[in-house]
Amino acid sequence: MSTQPAMFNSAVPGSFNFPQSLTEAYKPASISDFVGLEKQKKILSNLAANPRPCALLFTGAPGTGKTSMAYAFAESILGEVHHIGSQEATIDQVKAVCHTCNYVPMAGRTFHVIIMDEADRMSPAVQLYLLSKLDGSEPVPCTIWILTCNAVDTFQDRFLSRLLQLPKFNGYGSGECIRTLLARIWSERAGTTPLPDLSSVPTSNVREALQWLEVQLLSA
Repeated sequence: MSTQPAMFNSAVPGSFNFPQSLTEAYKPASISDFVGLEKQKKILSNLAANPRPCALLFTGAPGTGKTSMAYAFAESILGEVHHIGSQEATIDQVKAVCHTCNYVPMAGRTFHVIIMDEADRMSPAVQLYLLSKLDGSEPVPCTIWILTCNAVDTFQDRFLSRLLQLPKFNGYGSGECIRTLLARIWSERAGTTPLPDLSSVPTSNVREALQWLEVQLLSA
């Protein structure tokens, strides 16, 4: 999650602006904005400096920044994002996205970036279809795949062998950084109201930590 504040209101043309939750207001805008995840940030920053077609696997518990990091990486390379949710990963949907990515990315964009959330829920049939797309025999041109999942148990070994697996996403070792972030947000939002006890903050999960703080702000 971000160490920098984002806009507090979402601007949608032709509609009112509404306050955002803390998780949205402090969503990272760039790779460097994430709390912790030092190895992941280094790997993705190096790849962003010299991007190439590949398939990446982000593994970790919910709320550890996998999808947010995928979007931040896509933006860092000016990628055109195609998102496939866990309930949308059907053969027909995946084929449709692959077909779209055979065309040049939209103006101002350099790569296609396909983000598949909760990819561990995809069917064996979809895994089988993707084998040839990921191993170079029938590649989707100018495309980077990013698959996120909680665990890899449902993946076939031959499928996993085609993915670059990043170190597991987690918040361990980021506790002090998360507390510092929460203290700063509290100061921005609550002013001189005494800071609540941060000893019980779930510091292995930034999303949970921000949700915890939002409850404290609402009850202040």
